[in-house]
Amino acid sequence: MFIKKIGIDLGTKNVLVYVPKKGIIINEPSVVAVSKADGKVLAVGFDAKDMIGRTPDTIIAERPLKNGVIANYHMTEAMLRYFINKALGGVRLLRPEVMVAVPGGITSTERRAVIDATIAAGARAAYIIKEPIVAAIGADIPIGAASGHMIIDIGGGTAEIAVISLGGIVAWGSVRIGGNKFDQSIAEYIRHKYNLALGEQSAEEIKIAVGSALFMNKPLTTEIKGRDMVSGLPRIISVTSDDTTEALQHDLELLIEAIKGVLQNTPPELSADVMDKGIILSGGTALLRNLDELIAQATGVPTYVADEPLLCVAKGTGIALENLESYKRSILATK
Repeated sequence: MFIKKIGIDLGTKNVLVYVPKKGIIINEPSVVAVSKADGKVLAVGFDAKDMIGRTPDTIIAERPLKNGVIANYHMTEAMLRYFINKALGGVRLLRPEVMVAVPGGITSTERRAVIDATIAAGARAAYIIKEPIVAAIGADIPIGAASGHMIIDIGGGTAEIAVISLGGIVAWGSVRIGGNKFDQSIAEYIRHKYNLALGEQSAEEIKIAVGSALFMNKPLTTEIKGRDMVSGLPRIISVTSDDTTEALQHDLELLIEAIKGVLQNTPPELSADVMDKGIILSGGTALLRNLDELIAQATGVPTYVADEPLLCVAKGTGIALENLESYKRSILATK
């Protein structure tokens, strides 16, 4: 069977590709490495991520998306072409229809850039769908029901907060807080406290190993290598979960503020529904330890992490893609 439809979660940190009847077939970092001399694409995904912080002056390895939107059009197009070709497995009798999930607050110009890049990368038609909607679909939330459901999709670049009812977004907010910002805050904190310079990947390793949104009774510990800022030599230190909690305080406060803002703008009947059903967290950053507990404490609303939160947007994109006709009228922008 030839693939005619592809769903793409075009994330700041990762790109996930969904193919109907096959599920999620690609989950790779959204990183592209290019040659400075001629702009030639040298690597995409895992191969390019391994180059971050390790390239000579002649090569740039970076993420072409910032805060969920295209920062480098040429690189994004190359990345989309790579993932579409990989999903098709070299068989291309027909150009596929591609649905791309984007942040809820994306501007019309940014939306047009995504559509143009997708068409240029080899799609026959490109559809844009808002992340909070597909995250809710992927988290098994009945978005068509006449009741309020709150979803918070926290990815690499942004946290999208939405109250959904009858298939549409009733109250919405976004804050540029996500996995990348958490990594930067941890690296900064380690630099100030321990005089140790860390790369982006090392900071992410700390977050995954011991990161916590709340102070823990029994703090976790991990060892990390970095460059001593005084001697300039490599050094190994122990970092605890308390260090990460301290490092993330400001970012988490901004996130809580944004969540409270959306709750305050939610109509009373839907607020009552949210209180009953709770808040659902999706996105890779939802996996930060105790984040659900912190949000529940700060808002007074029960908070749960969706099953496989990293995959919610991609799964939802796939479900929307399989039921394209139903979704076309209400929530899609197309070309």
